[in-house]
Amino acid sequence: MKGKPENNQLMIFFLIAYGITFAMGFFMWYGAAYHMDLNVFPNAQMMYPAAGVMLGFLLFRKKDADLPKWFFRFFLLVTAVMIAIAVLSILLPNELAIVSGTALSAWNLASQYVLIGGSLIGWILLLVAGKNRRKACGLTWKNGKASVACIALFIVLFALRLVISCAISGCLPLIAAVCKNLNIWISLSALAINFFLVYIVFLGEEYGWRYYLQPLLQKKYGVQRGTLILGALWGIWHFPLDFFYYSTETGFPMAAAQMVTCIFLAIFFAWAYMKTQNIWVPVILHFLNNNLSAILSGGSMDAFQNQSVAWGELLPVILINGIVFGGFLFTKPFRLQKP
Repeated sequence: MKGKPENNQLMIFFLIAYGITFAMGFFMWYGAAYHMDLNVFPNAQMMYPAAGVMLGFLLFRKKDADLPKWFFRFFLLVTAVMIAIAVLSILLPNELAIVSGTALSAWNLASQYVLIGGSLIGWILLLVAGKNRRKACGLTWKNGKASVACIALFIVLFALRLVISCAISGCLPLIAAVCKNLNIWISLSALAINFFLVYIVFLGEEYGWRYYLQPLLQKKYGVQRGTLILGALWGIWHFPLDFFYYSTETGFPMAAAQMVTCIFLAIFFAWAYMKTQNIWVPVILHFLNNNLSAILSGGSMDAFQNQSVAWGELLPVILINGIVFGGFLFTKPFRLQKP
């Protein structure tokens, strides 16, 4: 492939992150039309951004001895298996089975085993790779105090967003009911363990968006505009999920609400990453955002499926996320001309 390695690597990233995403959208469209189980697709899609980065590294930095190549290869293998399971769940659908009170297809259950096994083996490969190789590709944990502070701040802001949302919608008593629910507290207490078992999908997004694409866009367009452009690209990337998974009946307002949420979350995630230079911070923030939302919405990721969103809900989404996260766009890290 001719051209500069950096440009070729960027092309590979977009081909994988967006090309596979929208190609799989056709399978999602077909599955949604026939009311099939699509629960494998969101987790598979989360793998694509990092897969694009890692494939680019392996192709255009193959002589770099400092890369954790076995971890990258294994991540690509897990991604390929997840794609295969997602496609097979449409081509060879099966009946749902009840597992721990949750309806799962055999393909969905298989994907969960793949993610858990992939996460555990991934940890081993990262440890075996050594600190120098992890550092060379931005996979080390660093700036511990600042990192923990950013995570704690996000939890506070998440709770604040929840309270404001409930206040606007008039469901503040729901918060008291949630606080009295023992199952919710059990689920919350298990989050730390669950992270180590499923981190691979959240690394799949954040290694692509924050570690790779954010610095490129910030360098080209400036820190503020680059972050906002990244948020918009992140929102567009969700379109197949918006129309065929999150909401099959109200896809357009769902996509608009998703776009707003992605832009404002991108602001805070970018701020946290710039403050810490620790990619594990946005990985953990992404994990907390998705899992706290799932737990508080009913206890499983199924709560995200087949939502109904009205255009009238868009303004509160803008206001709430703007109040909670928007102000970070004007803090010191964003006033820099270059990242």
